[in-house]
Amino acid sequence: MKNRHLWLRSKRQWAIMRVRNRIIFSIHNFFQKEGFVQMDAPIFTGNAAEGTTTLFSTKFYETEAYLSQSGQLYGEAMAMAMGKIYTFGPTFRAEKSKTRRHLSEFWMIEPEMAFYDNDMNMDLIEEFIKYITTDVKNNCMEELEILERDISIFEKISEKKFPRLTYAEAVKILKGEKKVNGKTTIETLENDLKEIKENIQTNITTISEAEKEIAGGVKKGKRNYLQNKIAGLKNDITNLEKQEKNIPDWLKSAEDFKYGSDFGGSDETVLTRMFDVPVMVYNWPHQIKAFYMKRDEQNPELAKGVDVLAPEGYGEIVGGGQRETNENLLIEKINEHGLPMSAFEWYLDLRKYGSVTHAGFGLGLERMVSWICKLKHIRETIPFPRMYGNLMP
Repeated sequence: MKNRHLWLRSKRQWAIMRVRNRIIFSIHNFFQKEGFVQMDAPIFTGNAAEGTTTLFSTKFYETEAYLSQSGQLYGEAMAMAMGKIYTFGPTFRAEKSKTRRHLSEFWMIEPEMAFYDNDMNMDLIEEFIKYITTDVKNNCMEELEILERDISIFEKISEKKFPRLTYAEAVKILKGEKKVNGKTTIETLENDLKEIKENIQTNITTISEAEKEIAGGVKKGKRNYLQNKIAGLKNDITNLEKQEKNIPDWLKSAEDFKYGSDFGGSDETVLTRMFDVPVMVYNWPHQIKAFYMKRDEQNPELAKGVDVLAPEGYGEIVGGGQRETNENLLIEKINEHGLPMSAFEWYLDLRKYGSVTHAGFGLGLERMVSWICKLKHIRETIPFPRMYGNLMP
């Protein structure tokens, strides 16, 4: 990380940056062909989309301002003028987190669509993800080969419908109370653990045999081949041992999960283990969603939000939903979240002066790159990552 300016020259980073570039190109192509207008939300904001606890504050002349964590509220205003818009720009979160999924500076794609409900929103998200993955598969074969990426998952994505689960259904699956393809999460993870233990032992045996072969005397070319093989197997063992350690924790977290809680990273990993394509989870308890989410008319305890969870343990890559059009309910939620009403007067005007059913979503570019390239850490997805504890070079 301290030599990022030089590490970018590596073959692996060359491939990742080329895939990132193709994803960006594909995103613009998709929205432009669908009749969207690209527009820009401000980076300096006087209000926060979801509260100020994880924002970077700064001075905008004599006024306190924040670096934007989302252009979504402004996107709604622009969609009321243009119909279908998307923004594509840098966003910032001041979470003191160093997980493999977090950056402090990242790029977001945020479409907003007038006259869309959440079902139409989910249809668009699915079409969007399928378009990007197919485009990358068709145009980045050399890069994906360098990264040793198994592309069969992209073929499945193009062929299958994405499962759509209500939050309540997802909780039942997570806790092992509902089967998927004849198995529960508990059974699946226990089988995974058994296979991991067997693979570790197989690798240990193979390493031992290779070391004996080297000790017995082999030609230089053969010795180099065996030494590289041993190094690769040892690396595999390290990764398998991490999984072996994590699975019991994931099982306990899943079994102890309480309805009404948000999904953590391990919960998303367990849930997506049951599927081989992205999963859409919708109709969430409104208390754990942003204040602007539309309440379900049939069940006001639920919000019409959707999270899209990528398979292979990559978790949330898209968050979105239908937006609340009832001014009084919005005021109620702004007060409930303890947000300053004065900062949202302009946002309430979007309802006061006429609104329509509308929806949208946000895609984190770096999370998408991370999943498509199957990277271990999101810091590999951007030329110069900014994350907690890392500001240079």
